[in-house]
Amino acid sequence: MPALKPITLRFESKDGQFRLNVSPSEEFTALLSSILDKLPRDTDSRSIKLSNRPHGGEDRLLSSLQGVSIDRVGLKHGDKIYLKYNEQPPINGHSTSASSHPLASTNRLSGVPILPTEDLPIAPLPITSPTALIKNPWDIVQQSPLDNKLDKQDGKISRPKDQKMCRHGPKGMCDYCMPLEPYDQKYLDERKIKHFSFHSYLRKINSATNKPELKSSYIPPLSELYYRVKRDCPSGHPPWPAGICSKCQPSAISLQAQPFRMVDHVEFSSSDMINKLLDFWRKSGCQRIGFLYGRLEEYTEVPLGIKAVVEAIYEPPQVGEADGVTLREWENEREVDEVARLCGLEKVGVIFTDLTDAGAGDGSVVCKRHIDSYYLSSLEVTFTARLQAQNPKTTKWSETGRFGSNFVTCVVSGDENNQIAINAYQVSNSAVEMVRADIIEPSAEPSVMIVQDETDDGEQSRTRYIPDVFYRRINEYGANVQENAKPSFPVEYLLVTLTHGFPLTAKPLFTNSAFNIENREVVGEAQEIRDVAKQLKVQNNDPENGVRAASDFHLLCFIHNLGILSKDEEALLCHVAASHDLADGFQLLNTPGWATLLAILLESGERPSKRSSPFSDNAPWRSSRSSSIIEEIAKRIHRTSLG
Repeated sequence: MPALKPITLRFESKDGQFRLNVSPSEEFTALLSSILDKLPRDTDSRSIKLSNRPHGGEDRLLSSLQGVSIDRVGLKHGDKIYLKYNEQPPINGHSTSASSHPLASTNRLSGVPILPTEDLPIAPLPITSPTALIKNPWDIVQQSPLDNKLDKQDGKISRPKDQKMCRHGPKGMCDYCMPLEPYDQKYLDERKIKHFSFHSYLRKINSATNKPELKSSYIPPLSELYYRVKRDCPSGHPPWPAGICSKCQPSAISLQAQPFRMVDHVEFSSSDMINKLLDFWRKSGCQRIGFLYGRLEEYTEVPLGIKAVVEAIYEPPQVGEADGVTLREWENEREVDEVARLCGLEKVGVIFTDLTDAGAGDGSVVCKRHIDSYYLSSLEVTFTARLQAQNPKTTKWSETGRFGSNFVTCVVSGDENNQIAINAYQVSNSAVEMVRADIIEPSAEPSVMIVQDETDDGEQSRTRYIPDVFYRRINEYGANVQENAKPSFPVEYLLVTLTHGFPLTAKPLFTNSAFNIENREVVGEAQEIRDVAKQLKVQNNDPENGVRAASDFHLLCFIHNLGILSKDEEALLCHVAASHDLADGFQLLNTPGWATLLAILLESGERPSKRSSPFSDNAPWRSSRSSSIIEEIAKRIHRTSLG
């Protein structure tokens, strides 16, 4: 991508005017030191505000524009920005101007000045201010190809001619046969579709928000929920917790079932991956959790629907117990994500087991989750909400460029027939924001969620504001009444149910699953270099078997951690594993990195067959690799563990 041409911005303050040459891709916070050089030395850098007008405009604190670039807000060459700021009062008769300017080294991180009011984030994703809106998100935000494809479809539901009610000819149309909108409630009820698909819901609210036929100004129809106190209140009072008003405090929350879902269906490409997950419980009696890697595709059973196709389950480091799982630090998460990306996959969800043997000796399990107990516990809802918050959905239809999440949660537990079954869920956008705002917390009763109290040990909390939370229910007299959610409310108000299933004809992306699964040393299953040698063994000069043997996601992750192949060779290996292309497979056989890997496999004790094959007689490493190098690499790799 070519570098953007520098532009000149004009700045005007109460002390004069100046100009700065900046790059459009530069963040506003990176301009702090340059702006302070043009202002009086007693300027308080914490109070610097940017505005589009000298009076009555929209004022934004410079410190609140963390992560916002200049071109993101639509500024062009020659545009003027108005500055507002306060002076620092002297302390003990001495000026504090030196402290208002960032120092050359101590106040810089990666070359970017650290703002005095900036706290380095400890969460995986920083919370974005509700005022950090994107100008023209439909031109700036890059959404997924699937969303672009669904945006181009009209989504109309075609209907055949009604033989009883239609009185027109074959080319005519009337109210009884005209196409229906994708959000038609009667059509969805007839097919027992409980929720709108995301794009159907988007069409519904967009038709009410914008009128394309009028050619008027466009307003993004989606807005992210925000249940926290808004920063930079224009009323002029001290910021929370010193002050609050009706403009910055969040409104009361009315919980109700979310009418739409971001993903409609979860499809497991093969039942073998579920059996592999269950094997751990069968051997140990402990529960197991794994992250789902797959891709998003169009789901034709629902108008404008989306389904998550799961191709692999990766089990991170964890400690399994009879009634739950404790996750450990997942150090190689980025490496696994990179391997998945090279295979054309992404992290789409999480799956965990909740199984207890019924003791009948016939494989039946106890049914724990049903209509009279719970489907997802309050602790699991909180866990799911955090994962969805860490994996937001990018969309050009939102004023912030994000809305909801495509991340799904699957539970393997006993059904009403005491058989092992899978259920798929998401939590609502309200649940995600309530967890972000620290409004709710799980309780000891799994079917109940607790609303937090503003007071901690009798003292006013200084970190959060808890708005009023209400929900509606049918009381004992059959009336629909509204009740206060404090101190607790049922978790069902936060759930969104998804469908799941398996394809009629299994065509998994990875055709081999013989390699041991990671982090299962507790049940005597470990990943070792000799297991790679055993799986990649090819006999009778049949390269097709070699290609098929490499089509294993767990094997690819293990080879990646060995660090033998170069980036290009690893990309080629993942492409061969996902596409099963023999031509690319032969190209992989002739790479030096693959030859080095085979040399290490030879030293590990699993020797290739003496018959003619691409891995033995004609292998290029036989004449080009010295035994000392092979020994050194083999010793280094032998100490390597996937962990």
